[in-house]
Amino acid sequence: MAELKDLAVPPSDTSKNEALDSPSRGESVQFGHKMRKFFLFDRQYNNLNHGSFGTYPSQVRSRMRHYQDLCEARPDRFIRYDYPKMLDCSRKLLADYFNAALDDIVLVPNATVGINTVLRNLRYNPGDKILYCSTLYGACEKTVEYVCETTPATSIRVELQYPLDDDDLLEAFRDGLKRGQDGGRVKIALFDAVSSLPGVRMPFAELTDICKQNGVLSLIDGAHAPGQVPIDLAKLQPDFFIGNCHKWLFAPRGCALLYVPRKSQPLMRSSLPTSHGFVPLPCEGKIIHNPLPPSAKSEFVNQFEYTGALDNSPFLCVPDCFQFIEEECGGQREYMEYCQTLARQGGAIVAKLLGTEVMDNKEGTLSKCFFSNVRLPLHAEIFTSAERSQVSQWITNKLVFDHHTFLAVFFHADSWWVRLSAQVYLESDDFRWVGQILDQLCRKINDGGFRDALKISDVEE
Repeated sequence: MAELKDLAVPPSDTSKNEALDSPSRGESVQFGHKMRKFFLFDRQYNNLNHGSFGTYPSQVRSRMRHYQDLCEARPDRFIRYDYPKMLDCSRKLLADYFNAALDDIVLVPNATVGINTVLRNLRYNPGDKILYCSTLYGACEKTVEYVCETTPATSIRVELQYPLDDDDLLEAFRDGLKRGQDGGRVKIALFDAVSSLPGVRMPFAELTDICKQNGVLSLIDGAHAPGQVPIDLAKLQPDFFIGNCHKWLFAPRGCALLYVPRKSQPLMRSSLPTSHGFVPLPCEGKIIHNPLPPSAKSEFVNQFEYTGALDNSPFLCVPDCFQFIEEECGGQREYMEYCQTLARQGGAIVAKLLGTEVMDNKEGTLSKCFFSNVRLPLHAEIFTSAERSQVSQWITNKLVFDHHTFLAVFFHADSWWVRLSAQVYLESDDFRWVGQILDQLCRKINDGGFRDALKISDVEE
């Protein structure tokens, strides 16, 4: 068995490309290590965690800098006159991609901003409740708690323990709605399309339908959806949908879309932050100056077009991202097929090396995404609750500083799990490599002196 020091450097491109044994693809497309040439990684870094922050190709970076140069060449003309037209091009592409009306799509920096925008705009009365699932992204759960601290709203948390069949998840969601009828009503339900930790696909279409049947507003956190799973907003018809473009669509950070159909737009009184596009209620004799050129666009679109002096060049890169997917990845279908199948293959490789299993349900729906979650062979019963976070942190530090990679390590359902991300620049060898590292790290923790292993002072920073 290889020693940890022998596994410090990730596998590099060789004449034998393991991607050739990977999912089918267009004849002119070569996924795997050959795709690394398009990206900006350090040669020693192996990015197995595309899910957290994403990354973007060098040609997209060049276009972003081009837009920044245009802005600096003529700042006022660009910001006031040229930028809005260019932004409309990005909005149009996203509207077509998600099958939505152009006037229902605006851009925001990230999904967390979108979630905050929706929840903070709604008006809550005593008895109103916000329902969400326990696997909700932490920043969004804290947003729910903030809203509950500052308004009459209260929250209902639906506990989920994976692996979980879709029918059981839907039943837990319905039970949460029933609990919400006790002394009030559920005003809005917040749920993922693809959750973060664990990284699993949720039955978001069915959850949206349940909300409609119960008169509850639906807010889909689609942070991981764009590029990963097909989304047809005209068919889905949620009340609100937010999705990041800087994860699986290769846009620079931060770039996300906020979808609000016309019927729900009156609920969104302001962008976040409030800016020149806001239209106050009429007040006799009071006029607030707007320094921007007049616009014929809707109040909703105008509110989000300008929210302060920011570098919004990532918003303008959407056409370039779609071009990269079409020209270098063989199109959206090939891209999705490669990443989803590689995620399943990679998860199976790591699980076999660890002697554990991949998180999935009997329908196999949890893994219909670019993530794979593998249980780590750690003996949870020998750790105190306080030591659990130390375990995750120690493994993470070892991966980052000793092995030049990162994986999300988390504790769920009385076990530790690791989330793996698939992407076009990865292949099966990368998962085999990190599986061997995880195996030896777990052995070190389990072999008696685990508390010595958990000391993180020996990490070289």
